[in-house]
Amino acid sequence: MEKRLYKSLAAIAAPLVLQNLISYGIGLADNFMVGTLGDVSLSGVFVSNQVQWILHMLSIGIGAALVVLAAQYVGKKDIDNAKVVISIAIKTALGVGLFFTLLVTLFPRRILSLFTGDEAVVAEGMRYIGIVCFSYIFFCANGVLLASMRCVQNTKIGFLSSLTGFCVNVFLNWILIFGRLGMPVMGVAGAAVATLIARFCELCVTVFYVRFGDKSLGFRLKDIALYHADMLKDFFKYGIPVILGDIFWGIAGSVQVAILGRIGTDVLAANTIAANLHQIFSVLVYGIAGATGVIIGQTVGSGDYGKVKVYSKTLQVIFLSFGMLTALVIFFSRAFILSRGFPNISAAAHAYALQFLLVFSITIVGTSYQMSVLTGIVRAGGATSFVLINDLIHVWLIVIPSALLSAFVFHFPPVVTFACLKCDQILKCIVAVIKLNRYDWMKKLTR
Repeated sequence: MEKRLYKSLAAIAAPLVLQNLISYGIGLADNFMVGTLGDVSLSGVFVSNQVQWILHMLSIGIGAALVVLAAQYVGKKDIDNAKVVISIAIKTALGVGLFFTLLVTLFPRRILSLFTGDEAVVAEGMRYIGIVCFSYIFFCANGVLLASMRCVQNTKIGFLSSLTGFCVNVFLNWILIFGRLGMPVMGVAGAAVATLIARFCELCVTVFYVRFGDKSLGFRLKDIALYHADMLKDFFKYGIPVILGDIFWGIAGSVQVAILGRIGTDVLAANTIAANLHQIFSVLVYGIAGATGVIIGQTVGSGDYGKVKVYSKTLQVIFLSFGMLTALVIFFSRAFILSRGFPNISAAAHAYALQFLLVFSITIVGTSYQMSVLTGIVRAGGATSFVLINDLIHVWLIVIPSALLSAFVFHFPPVVTFACLKCDQILKCIVAVIKLNRYDWMKKLTR
């Protein structure tokens, strides 16, 4: 049984890891290339991407809600109802993408001013976000289609889609940011145009595969019109806690950026670098958590609760092992990467980034365990509301208040504030251990 688990986990997680690595690489490429223009341009792109971050978490929430419900239908061999769930998720994602595009188009300055009081950073950010906002619809649609493929353990298309976007983005960044091949020098606006085109290319690759390559779901354009009142009720009943959890997590991440941004531009630049490097190093953790959700969802849907318990015990060891491995890599490579990858940042930003990455090297162990347990097992097993409530308590009653006190009341060093912002990754481990081993989270959500 364990050999089958390892095989399924590797088959699903490996393409997910590569997909996440390349997807985060798009943001890192933007920051690396824009970083050569200076701290102000780097910070402008970063604060602009906080809107993308909230949208990203919302899109992940919709995709996760889709996987939680549709994977259980796939587990019980009910493909028709799985298609209905996918149709509902796609229409929801398109509506969300359109809403964010309109919001940013109408109120760009007000939105960016929430994250920084530096007018120079806001000005650079407006040049970027005014263009990149038109990629939001492509991004949301692509995310849900890839989530639908995960329900049938097909994650290779995510890798191909992300690889296409990465190659297009890097090449166009080189041309448009720096004015190569006869093009004018566009700076941060060039990075935005490159990202917009890359997102469109990603969606084209995914749509082509879903139409002509997938043989498991057989989802077609006409299936977007599928609707069933009971399925809609189920999607929002079980999906809303998942979606809200990721929305609040995205908002919390942006609030954290706003707190650090108010401390100073050097701190914001350091967080930009540290956050992007942390995402790159965390892809293994996120890939395993995503693969776990699919496996647990399908197994619970099939009704084999004994197998679920066996899988859960083995997976806990895997989560901790990969967390410690990632922690060691971050700790020993942080100085080398900063010196080689970001030579043009200020000395203060470099020093802060080193400190922030040290904090990450500790908290990543907790992230690997608690996130994989709570979102990969407990939430996929059916206890969607529990994960939401747990996140709300830790983030809004512990993390944000402690960081505000540290930064603006006690005026502690930025690294202390940063540690307060990440302390929930360790605290949640206690909850994860207790909840998982009670096994009261296994619930069949299908009709």
